[in-house]
Amino acid sequence: MPEGDTIFQVAGRLREALAGRVLRHTDFRVPRHATADLAGREVLGVASRGKHLLIRFSGGATLHTHLRMDGLWRVQPATARIPGNAASGRDFVRVVLANDEYTALGLRLPVVDLLRTADEERVVGHLGPDLLGADWDADEAARRLAAQPARAIGEALLDQRNLAGVGNVYRAELCFLRRISPFARTDEAGDLHAMADLAHRALVANRAQPGHVTTGNPAPGQQHWVYGRAGRPCRRCGTAVRRAESGEPPRVVFWCPTCQPAPDRGGR
Repeated sequence: MPEGDTIFQVAGRLREALAGRVLRHTDFRVPRHATADLAGREVLGVASRGKHLLIRFSGGATLHTHLRMDGLWRVQPATARIPGNAASGRDFVRVVLANDEYTALGLRLPVVDLLRTADEERVVGHLGPDLLGADWDADEAARRLAAQPARAIGEALLDQRNLAGVGNVYRAELCFLRRISPFARTDEAGDLHAMADLAHRALVANRAQPGHVTTGNPAPGQQHWVYGRAGRPCRRCGTAVRRAESGEPPRVVFWCPTCQPAPDRGGR
């Protein structure tokens, strides 16, 4: 599932292609919105909210999408062919938004909601402070994390109700950088404000580049401390990085058992 900085970048690409332009053609290939037609409306803006995307149109309408594991948005010239789903294989199109210069294709989107702009809180109001948003508040994020003291800190970081934008990559990297086992209880995880602040700084540092770089080295294979490095030496101590599945649904966890020792109570 994409991290918050990836969605921030997607919003930027869509904003550049769509914002301030009038749509000449739209196509919603989802049953509940199959008859919707936004042709003639102006795209007023595109915003990311954690891992959610909001495209706002004149007339008080908003398109809400979430990529989850497989969705993506692709921008192409308006003159390029729009594929039909029968011929496009796995990259089936769910949404088409076209103006005179560009076409934005929403591919494999698992979540497509067309709603009133006034009702946006219905789909994003549950989210915690947005790590890349104007509402970022480390104190509030720390308070929300602390509200479930017995919960594993790795699971608490993934909960978008606590802070919006952390995915599996940052879960692994933040815990490593704070020298905390991802299986430690939240009340064993030390300074939660410092954890929230680190998450904010990590996403801000990567919001204009790919790779979710946490080591300071953007070269392929050098971007992460533990994420995706199971069985390889820890960059800090040389111990083999470990891998397990945790949570519901199960998500892969990476950690160094030496730099991130198991907590005295629980953990592994």
